Amino acid sequence: MYLRTLAAPLTALFLSQIAGCTELPVPTAAVGFGPAPALPAPEGKKLVPTVHIAPAKGWPANSTPVAAPGLAVHAFAAGLNHPRMLHVLPNGDVLVVETNAPAQHDAGSGIRGWVMGQVMRVAGAGVPSPNRIMLLRDADGDGIAETKTVFLQGLNSPFGVALVGSDLYVANTDGIVKFPYQPGQTQITAAGTKVMDLPAGPINHHWTKDLVASPDGSKLYVSVGSNSNAAENGINEETGRAAIWEFDRATGKSRIFASGLRNPNGLSWQPQSHALWTAVNERDELGNDLVPDYITSVKDGGFYGWPYSYYGAHIDARVNPQRPDLVAQATVPDYAVGAHTASLGLTFYQGTLLPKQYAGGAFVGQHGSWNRKPRSGYKVIFVPFADGRPSAPPTDVLTGFLNADGDAQGRPVGVAVDRRGALLVADDVGNTIWQVTPAASK
Repeated sequence: MYLRTLAAPLTALFLSQIAGCTELPVPTAAVGFGPAPALPAPEGKKLVPTVHIAPAKGWPANSTPVAAPGLAVHAFAAGLNHPRMLHVLPNGDVLVVETNAPAQHDAGSGIRGWVMGQVMRVAGAGVPSPNRIMLLRDADGDGIAETKTVFLQGLNSPFGVALVGSDLYVANTDGIVKFPYQPGQTQITAAGTKVMDLPAGPINHHWTKDLVASPDGSKLYVSVGSNSNAAENGINEETGRAAIWEFDRATGKSRIFASGLRNPNGLSWQPQSHALWTAVNERDELGNDLVPDYITSVKDGGFYGWPYSYYGAHIDARVNPQRPDLVAQATVPDYAVGAHTASLGLTFYQGTLLPKQYAGGAFVGQHGSWNRKPRSGYKVIFVPFADGRPSAPPTDVLTGFLNADGDAQGRPVGVAVDRRGALLVADDVGNTIWQVTPAASK
């Protein structure tokens, strides 16, 4: 009761920022995007950080996002429960991970954490985790799933999924679990076997753990976000976090593959370079345009700066003590995709259904900002690639997730390519899986 009473004035202040703030001028396109983004000076610490959430409202009847010219979008499946990530099975079935944060996480975050929890509920992030995976099947290929079945349940805030042969791996928030899978089955009832523990515990700030198998299936790669914004909970709470781990399926051994990645998600293999790429959410509370989120190739043994620095040697003075030895070897990310866009989904396009300009490039699901004026993200973008590298500025693929009043009709998260070559987008506020096809087809 004391906590709630003390937090009430702060809650009112946060909510007033949501409702009554004047939009700032939209920055130029160059700010926060590209291989060498413009980085303004960091702002000083504020008692109350910028909060500018788009309240979650959902889609009006018969409405959809807005597709880019040459593309069309429609609901592949609706009526889901907080769908976040997608995995397309070899037979064309689509697995949808319905999930959210564990009921208890971010322990010890105090009044500010409690207030932020209330505010984030406005954004649609406060629903209990369904802790299950749904299976969608489009048997007649008309672009609409005729069947929707509970494929796997009783999970623990799951996120990433990977299939290797007859082994289906699910990344729960606290570990990777293996289940037996047979092609065509619509439900798994067998008990899973945990093959790897993952950092979790009472402080589990970034609870999402994404997962991808190596092309030969011998290894798994799993992302683990940091336990804080900028190590304010102490560096000891970051053991094994802000990293991508490698798990050897044959030996059961694991190791940190790359580190210094504040909150990596969207693990995907780039088809030309065969390098592992990830989408990373960078730190907050340094300003409207700091620090840009990014997509990057992931180098074995690479260190990407967090928490001590960002974009190479740009020091975060809030972190104490500093580690100049690590900053000196920090890898500069490959490509910035806008500050505070919450870029969570990443997949490379290897299909042939969509127009040729999408071949080989990256689709990025941007969940959308909660602390930027004007808001950023709330869309799916496409980054062209050539010779394994980003080759041109990003273009919008799906927009319209925000309405004219600034409410969130939907928020895109995971992106995947189905067996036909259409793009699938998980929308956790709209509770819909959207399918994007050429404008001439359904």
